[in-house]
Amino acid sequence: MQYSYHDISKMIDHSLLVPTLNTDALESGCKMAAAYDVASVCIMPYYLARCSELLAGTTVLPSTVIGFPHGGHLTSTKVHEAERAVTDGAIELDMVVNISKVLSGDWHYVREEVAAIVYVAHAAERKVKVIFENCYLQDDHKKKLCEICCDVGANWVKTSTGFGTGGATMEDLKLMIENTTPPTEVKAAGGVRDLEKLLQVKSLGVTRVGASATAAILDPAREQLSMPPINLGDGSSTTNY
Repeated sequence: MQYSYHDISKMIDHSLLVPTLNTDALESGCKMAAAYDVASVCIMPYYLARCSELLAGTTVLPSTVIGFPHGGHLTSTKVHEAERAVTDGAIELDMVVNISKVLSGDWHYVREEVAAIVYVAHAAERKVKVIFENCYLQDDHKKKLCEICCDVGANWVKTSTGFGTGGATMEDLKLMIENTTPPTEVKAAGGVRDLEKLLQVKSLGVTRVGASATAAILDPAREQLSMPPINLGDGSSTTNY
């Protein structure tokens, strides 16, 4: 299947969420993401304002996480996080559901919490991705979460944080696509580390991918499309974070 560079690069949310990344790595990661012209940088909340500054004037969106990585925050805390993220420049918010409440079958709580974050984001013309952390859930949980997210207007449903016991699987992605309705879309996170895998999930209908191996995915795409390598200005052509 033929694709353009931006068909691929604009699927990638470049992830800078590993807690051991220092500020130099976060700074370099933002600049790298801008050079590769990905969809967004998803960064630790404390560095979001600086990320927004670094990405100003580019087509790469600043984004951050809410209730990350376990989802067990109070709803009021998640709402405050979302409000602060909007203030600090986030265009997209990746929120983690309350996994404990999902496993308890407290669907009213789950619905109200997701709706609260969607309300904050949409009121500010931002978008929301809802992270399920599928490795801990049964298929019925995933289907119900898809239903709730579609009902309350979430922009994406997302497989994983990347910090659970497993990431995106083809089976989960198929299930999520089958159980979502437009305009809600599906994001894969965890395990998409090369161009071949990205193209596989794209063929299913996935529209976003969370990745830290951005250069490893996009360098082969640029080579296949006879595009020059990215020069990061530090003596190297690419850097992975």
